[in-house]
Amino acid sequence: MVSAGHVRRPIAPPRSTPLSTATPVPVTAAARHPVPRRSLRVRRLTGLVLLLAALVACCLLSVAVGAKPIPLMTVWDALVRPDVTLEDHIVVRSLRIPRTVLGLIVGAALGLAGALIQGHTRNPLADPGILGVNAGAAFLVVVGIYVFGVTDALGYVWFAFAGAAVASVAVFVLGAVGRGGATPVTLALAGAAVSALLSALTSAIILIDVATLDAYRYWAVGSLAGRDGEVLTNVVWFLAAGALIALASAPALNALSLGDDVARSLGHSVKRTRVLGIVAITLLAGGATAACGPISFVGLVVPHVVRTFTGPDYRWLLPASALSGSVLLLLGDVVGRVVVRPGELQVGIVLALVGAPFFIYLVRRRKMVSL
Repeated sequence: MVSAGHVRRPIAPPRSTPLSTATPVPVTAAARHPVPRRSLRVRRLTGLVLLLAALVACCLLSVAVGAKPIPLMTVWDALVRPDVTLEDHIVVRSLRIPRTVLGLIVGAALGLAGALIQGHTRNPLADPGILGVNAGAAFLVVVGIYVFGVTDALGYVWFAFAGAAVASVAVFVLGAVGRGGATPVTLALAGAAVSALLSALTSAIILIDVATLDAYRYWAVGSLAGRDGEVLTNVVWFLAAGALIALASAPALNALSLGDDVARSLGHSVKRTRVLGIVAITLLAGGATAACGPISFVGLVVPHVVRTFTGPDYRWLLPASALSGSVLLLLGDVVGRVVVRPGELQVGIVLALVGAPFFIYLVRRRKMVSL
């Protein structure tokens, strides 16, 4: 019963938020201007073609330009009609061509290793040295000089490669300790710790022996000069194996970039992918460091440059990084030959002088594409 003096009021429906005051949904630039699949493919193919053209040009420059001026026609004759009695022909065929091939292969290895380590750690500032590759190679090279009396580049190769391999294994074992196993964070922390320890041991040895310091400093600067064909022969199979593993792991890396859980749901083994990645990085960076010494900034800068046209797809990013690494290393080597004629500036120094400002420019201009 409802009393006469009481009137039941109808329940008002909940008030909806006016459209004019609702919180707008953020719209990204990619959503406003989606890139058509065909346009993206054309951009990627165009970038690869331009990189191939740049690589051919850098190879020709590397053969034609050097500390010793040689006319272009003489260089051409040495390539197509070699004469073993002419000094210029000997310089071109026995020195410049092997040096160019070495720079081509080592640059590709460093570019691939840089793209791999940034993908596995999801760290845009990572380079192959984060796994202790450079520190491990340097330590065993110093041990080889100090204990075993090794004095030539061919002897350094095996010590450097063994040191890089042992350091990478140690980093992975330390990073895998614990429940979560090897993660990008634990690998980075383990790499920093191992690198610091090995660098301290290396410094201790070279400080107590001047002869070891004199021999070591020429290797540590990073150079393509003074390496004959036998040095490349000893490491090329390791580099080839690392490149094959890297290219084959591209689909798994694409899944891993979405997160470990997503990669598992897509049927990929995160542990196996990470182990294969460590193996590939060790083979590539270890072999390159063994052949030419530690060369910085190739593995750090190259992946950021190629992401501007390949995007985050590792099926395109890895080949483009290999080509760009070769271009950058050969170009730096050519610049080092001509800036201080008749002397020569080592490619490791050239890339450090050019790479650091260029990387800062990339960061300031916000050209680094997110991983």
